Amino acid sequence: MTGTVEADNHPFVRKVASVALFDLSEPERKALAGLPMHVARYEAHQDVVVEHDRPNRCFAVLSGLAATYKTTRDGRRQVVAYHVPGDVPDFQSLHLEVLDFSISAVTDLRIGFVAHDALRAMFDAHPRLGDVFWRTTLIEGALSREWMLNNGRRESYPRMAHLFCELMVRMEVVGLATGHSCPLALTQYELADALGISSVHVNRILKELRERGLITLSGGRLTIHDWTALARAGEFDPTYLHLKETDS
Repeated sequence: MTGTVEADNHPFVRKVASVALFDLSEPERKALAGLPMHVARYEAHQDVVVEHDRPNRCFAVLSGLAATYKTTRDGRRQVVAYHVPGDVPDFQSLHLEVLDFSISAVTDLRIGFVAHDALRAMFDAHPRLGDVFWRTTLIEGALSREWMLNNGRRESYPRMAHLFCELMVRMEVVGLATGHSCPLALTQYELADALGISSVHVNRILKELRERGLITLSGGRLTIHDWTALARAGEFDPTYLHLKETDS
């Protein structure tokens, strides 16, 4: 299946616009929304790409949640990033021949594959968009540094608080969160893989966050009841996201 999505409703366009240092022109918006996409669906826990793949296309997340992860030889998994609608998790494959990571669907996932040649043609026709995508790779580096600090130096409670704050802001930017509430169907095992702790410990922290009246995570939805307190607990400063809209 191939197709395009109207520019005003395209999560990919909204995400690119959120990180651009300039207002996208109408031709640039149409070029982004008009990229020829092969739309595909993946079930939760299904791999989209795996380490050592040599893809000739990238993909944008259109709906659902994806995760980039690495595994040890004995099969232990570490999630190193979550990807919300609008993200292009494997943009590196445009310039790196071999993937050094895997990406899987966390929830039921709808994605749009775009051939590398189509992206290169768009950048040739709209050079400013090439600058924006370069900026997105720099922001991904900033996210990686923050995740390294979060998992390496913060205790488990602020670690989880920080993750929830980050995901809420990123969901708000692409129009998927209102009133500090957004879809987030993460299991305790998936949170454990992202935070580097046991699922039992995840359960204890979630209970503490609920009892303090900070969050509810139920029915595949995250609701933050006290943003100020949660952000303070997680030492959350959205500067590293480099977004235009971080007014949470």
